[in-house]
Amino acid sequence: MKTLFILNDAPYGTERCYNALRLAHNLMKQDPGASIAVFLMADAVVAARKGQKTPDGYYNMERMLKRVVTGKGSVLLCGSCMDARGMADEDVMDGARRSTMDELGSATLAADRVLVF
Repeated sequence: MKTLFILNDAPYGTERCYNALRLAHNLMKQDPGASIAVFLMADAVVAARKGQKTPDGYYNMERMLKRVVTGKGSVLLCGSCMDARGMADEDVMDGARRSTMDELGSATLAADRVLVF
């Protein structure tokens, strides 16, 4: 089953990104053959910034997104949202990449489920 997660909120401050990725990890655990795609837009693009340092015992979005990538999922970032926040391709963690609304549209049509956080 193909599941697309669309995340909009900043990675820290609310727990929407955190909870979305917890669910993504759980789906990957329950069904190792599941296809998981995470599309970050608006302030959520910052979740894929490389080199994040968080206090001990606090969740880290970069590490959580890496689990999606290592589980054969994809992490895509809205390119215009990146530009609006001064993020360049070099600022993005390994395994994630700049994307477009056209690609989001295609991923939405291909998905069996679309979850928006």
